[in-house]
Amino acid sequence: MQHGSVTVNGIQIAYVEEGEGPLALLLHGFPESGEATYRHLIPALAAAGYRAVAPNIRGFAPSALPADGSMLLVDLVSDANAIHQALGGGSDAVLIGHDWGAATAWAAATTAPERWSKVVISDVPPLWFFANYASTYEGIERLNHFWFFQMDMAETIVAANDMAWLRQVMQDKWTAPSYDATEDFEAVRKALNEPARLRAALDLYRMNFGPKVMGTPEWEAAHMALWGALPTQPTLYLHGTADQSVSMDEASLTAIRESLADGSETDFIQGAGHIVPAEKPDAYNARVLQFLKKAV
Repeated sequence: MQHGSVTVNGIQIAYVEEGEGPLALLLHGFPESGEATYRHLIPALAAAGYRAVAPNIRGFAPSALPADGSMLLVDLVSDANAIHQALGGGSDAVLIGHDWGAATAWAAATTAPERWSKVVISDVPPLWFFANYASTYEGIERLNHFWFFQMDMAETIVAANDMAWLRQVMQDKWTAPSYDATEDFEAVRKALNEPARLRAALDLYRMNFGPKVMGTPEWEAAHMALWGALPTQPTLYLHGTADQSVSMDEASLTAIRESLADGSETDFIQGAGHIVPAEKPDAYNARVLQFLKKAV
């Protein structure tokens, strides 16, 4: 893989890339990195004739911290669409997202549909499902890091003992029991290796789900404007059967499929936890490549 960077919205964004052809932009989630999350998919896309580009989002090293400190979803969406522009992406580009990258992809695909021909998303479903789930007893319990990160002491606790809390939660909760998350955690240590970077990562939750704004009409309107609508492009949604953050049953997956545009697909990845692209790369890559090969 080659390393590069591009400046968008006044921020230098670092990325890894491989291959030539239509742009495939791969967006990661918290607390990961683009290279680690998609280390198996990047070469597979390159072999299939794509220019696979996996950036680290603003604030996650080696990308720069935003000068204004903003980690709002609207900024992540603007960055994604601006990266497409800066890298010379065409209308045949594809957008792939996981976790926070999933929320970003839902929104980027709807706010700039002319940029993306197909969309592949895993681990965070459409807003209508996610919002309903997050307000249930199960959702509140499984997504308790959303609330923990609001506390001032979270920075101290998460940073302590070489980020031992993150190491444990990635291994015990965010990935399936049989998966070794060591390589993923090492990427986290590199991406969030300074207090300002860890603070920026936690600000994803503090700024977008802050206790004084979450649930207000203004908050709801802002999120609905970003990812309340669904992509008009064919979309593949994948979800791990062992996901302990966002649990999903067959009926819910069917409902998601029925809500998406013509040519869209959904599927479970058996045995995967919340980091599907890294945990079950053979099954994940096969479904992604199969979907991308289908004629629109």
